[in-house]
Amino acid sequence: MMFKNYWKLLKGTGVSPYIWTVLAILPFYFISQSPSTVSIIIGIILTLLFFVFYRFAFTSKGWTVYLWTGFLIAISAVSTTMFSYVYFAFFLAYLIGNIKAKATFVILYFVHLVSTAAVINYKIILQEALFTKQLPFVLVIFISVILLPFSIRYRKERGQLEEKLEDANKRIAELVKQEERQRIARDLHDTLGQKLSLIGLKSDLARKLIYKDPEQAKSELKDVQQTARTALNEVRKMVANMRGIRLKDELVRIKQLLTAAQINFVCEQEVSLTHVSLLSENILSMCLKEAVTNVVKHSGATTCYVSFEQTPREAIIKVRDNGTTGMKSADFNKGSGLIGMRERLEFVNGSLEIETKEGTMLVIKIPNSVKLGIEEESK
Repeated sequence: MMFKNYWKLLKGTGVSPYIWTVLAILPFYFISQSPSTVSIIIGIILTLLFFVFYRFAFTSKGWTVYLWTGFLIAISAVSTTMFSYVYFAFFLAYLIGNIKAKATFVILYFVHLVSTAAVINYKIILQEALFTKQLPFVLVIFISVILLPFSIRYRKERGQLEEKLEDANKRIAELVKQEERQRIARDLHDTLGQKLSLIGLKSDLARKLIYKDPEQAKSELKDVQQTARTALNEVRKMVANMRGIRLKDELVRIKQLLTAAQINFVCEQEVSLTHVSLLSENILSMCLKEAVTNVVKHSGATTCYVSFEQTPREAIIKVRDNGTTGMKSADFNKGSGLIGMRERLEFVNGSLEIETKEGTMLVIKIPNSVKLGIEEESK
């Protein structure tokens, strides 16, 4: 069990466990090549100390990182000088790459790089047979000393960024759910609140009139029945809207609405928005519906113009009418419908602008969902 856990730990480093195992056993072979018994004992002690200090260096924080890493660099240099064993530098490169503090990483990286280069050049000058035989491997180790710390640090930072991105996506998902609940609550209040109150009042009135004025009671009950049917139809429409409203479908509905209100409908461009997420399109559709509803209810206009535009940064919808109600920009801040539009748009970093020259124009802006397009391509 202990061996399995150790093997999993080695696999998690990104380097083959077999390489770590060979590099951990190999120093004893180089030590055994020493002719002196004292040197062999010193080599074994240094090797054991290296792995002990290596453990301490991985778990230490603050100034102790410098202490233990300094000991390790010194042992690595001595091992290279006495026994031609340069491979402790690979262990150190991996250790330095896992240091989080940028200043500590840079200092220890250059100290290790300079010390390793100095010792390797010293051994090359001496032309020892055991060292010169492994020059290709020494070159590989030196390249690892240069590149491996940056590679590990980049991989760590990328992993942290991916975790943060995942957390951010989870928060966005929760915010979307919360916004959807608030939208449903607003729609239920606007759709059913008044009608249910009206049904309650008319039912009480019919109950009181049932003996005094049966005909009036019947009339009130008919109103109750009609109001209930209207509420049911609106609930069905609201449930259908929860599935996601597309701009093209909403254009058909607002055209029918304007036609019924005897207002000319002019759509200056076709809908051709790209890089707009389903959530953003849903919000645009709801805002378009609310804007046109305001034209029908409050503008007194004879013509309603709708245009679509998209820049590299945002999608823009303009709803303009030729109404002559004389309303000022400040008057629009009082309407609950426009407040709801602003709330929806703010949720996706959008904006709403109002102009009241020669009628009224609402300018709805929403950023392009460029990140969504990147994610879809990666899939």
